[in-house]
Amino acid sequence: MARYNAPFEIHVHGEVPLRAEVTFEQLQEALKPLWKYAGARSLADGATSAYEEEPGIRLDAQSHVLNMCWTVAGDEDFRQALDEMCMALNELSSQGAAIEVTFYDAEFDDEEDGAPDAESRDDFVMLFVGPDPAAIMQAQRDLLVQDVVALMERHFDGAELGGVVSEIDKLFSQRFDALVSSLELGRPPRGTGGSGGGHGGGRRPRHLH
Repeated sequence: MARYNAPFEIHVHGEVPLRAEVTFEQLQEALKPLWKYAGARSLADGATSAYEEEPGIRLDAQSHVLNMCWTVAGDEDFRQALDEMCMALNELSSQGAAIEVTFYDAEFDDEEDGAPDAESRDDFVMLFVGPDPAAIMQAQRDLLVQDVVALMERHFDGAELGGVVSEIDKLFSQRFDALVSSLELGRPPRGTGGSGGGHGGGRRPRHLH
């Protein structure tokens, strides 16, 4: 349904690597929370952004990558659509990936607003998807390293930051080990006839040194 006088313009931006066998029908179903929110009847109908200069939602069939640069008018309830989308994309993704979501306050005009104490309701959300917890943590780790290095290179040479990266890796290793331990607690003791199947946290993220 169309959302007139919506309080936000919501921009979704990201690139999600998909498994090679993912079909357009599967992707359309995974992204249904987005295009349905926009009032469309299909992904093809809802993939166009509110702004013509933005490419919208596109599937690169050759590289198997979902590209999103898409804006829709909406409200806070769009966050539920994002949660549903991420859960569905986890099943289709081949690697961890970050999705940036920006809520722009459509009702706030910095220059014309007559109330001096008024504040914009702009908000920024970083979401992560991936085939398993390790892949998601890897995407989180890579983004954090990128941000920290970019910040610190204003003051230090990049070659001096190896120790900082190592400390970030230690933090994520600790978080991963804690996740694995929590998952292990939910499994039956070995030798009791359990299936012995693996769990989502069994693959440790790679570390870049």
